[in-house]
Amino acid sequence: MLTLVQLLAQIPTKFDVVVVGAGPAGSAAAYLLAKKGFKTLLVDRGRGLGDKELFGGRVYAQPLRDVWPELDKEAPIQRWVTRERISVVSGDNVITVEYKAGSKKSFTALLPQLASWMSRKAEQAGAAFVNEVTVDELVVKDGKFVGVRSGSDVVEADVVIDAEGVNRLLLERAGIVERLKPDHIALGVKEVLRTGAPQLEAAFGIDGDEGVAWVVVGDVTKGVPGGGFIYTNKDTVSIGVVLHLRRAVEAIEKGILNDHVSELVEGFRLHPFFRKLWKDATISEYGAHLTIEGGLKFSPPRLVYPGLLIVGDAAGLLLTTGVNYRGVDYAVYSGKLAAEAVEYARDHGGLTYENMKAYEEKVKGSFMYRDLLRHTAAEALMNNPELFSKLPGLMTKVLAGIYEQDYSVKTPFEAITEALTSEGVDLFSLISLAWLAVRGL
Repeated sequence: MLTLVQLLAQIPTKFDVVVVGAGPAGSAAAYLLAKKGFKTLLVDRGRGLGDKELFGGRVYAQPLRDVWPELDKEAPIQRWVTRERISVVSGDNVITVEYKAGSKKSFTALLPQLASWMSRKAEQAGAAFVNEVTVDELVVKDGKFVGVRSGSDVVEADVVIDAEGVNRLLLERAGIVERLKPDHIALGVKEVLRTGAPQLEAAFGIDGDEGVAWVVVGDVTKGVPGGGFIYTNKDTVSIGVVLHLRRAVEAIEKGILNDHVSELVEGFRLHPFFRKLWKDATISEYGAHLTIEGGLKFSPPRLVYPGLLIVGDAAGLLLTTGVNYRGVDYAVYSGKLAAEAVEYARDHGGLTYENMKAYEEKVKGSFMYRDLLRHTAAEALMNNPELFSKLPGLMTKVLAGIYEQDYSVKTPFEAITEALTSEGVDLFSLISLAWLAVRGL
């Protein structure tokens, strides 16, 4: 890995393609372009490969296999997800639903390791990689993006691929997108707990390469829209919470949360139901990460400009439904489509804006875009305060009314009626919320 100054001293400063950001989207694009013979530069501000990458931990495999067929054998996969769990928490009461998955559809990963593997693949394919370099500006000449600037150094390219992620400073400076707003983003905070493989497998009821992906809603966020997650790794467990940023700020202003949301992760870790899963574990990592909310609402006006393609999180290509989170695989797949569009343009008369518009057409014809359109109601659901503040208590009180008995046996109708009254939820609101959930999920 070279610094930009060292790179400029060794090789020409003109590339076919400069990719900004060595996350999943950027690495996939750089890998495929280098394989096709494009002189490709991959630039990242992290100290090492994957250094700036942080997320909860589950990746859907097939879009990655489309880029790296050797994924299953070579990638730093922690565990294959064989157990899907969803829990609703109200106080100490917990309702959990489990689904036993079959084939290898998704896996858990530590993203610094996975992103590092992807970036090394790009290097091995022939891409030049420079780290610890902050790109300050996308260079524009005569209405076309022609390279990047870092300090006083300029690297020219026929095509720039922006894979800078959710914090789109370069696109802001170029006047393509507005500054981030709290409504656009969510804040994820996580801990990695070291337990050891034997203890982990015994606690979660798994063995071999089996893993668990667990979604938790309710009191783990103190009623703030968002949720908790648990992912099992080889000998560690990733746990954390994701909060809608604007609602989290409002909760702090109202005194519901203190000034740091880390209290929620600590409360989650110490919850009477969950703490048994990582008894005697030590905290080996802690971190926070911004992620986008709203998917297509976060997208730039266009994904293609003269000399510029926008991929991954920066393009708004991320899906959150509450029970499904598709980020890394969407990023990789968008990088793949961008590389294909650049190759198409080269083979059909040159790297012109008209030719590279094929990228946006590919995105809009992809499974990603169809899913984002189909799940637009998920945003309204995930911002509904009753889903997180009242529904968990309602559900647990219904089951408590049915199962926690001394003498008389309540009918389900009686248990539901009492729970509705106790939680202050009317039947019409419950039906509306259920309908919103069906549409959103």
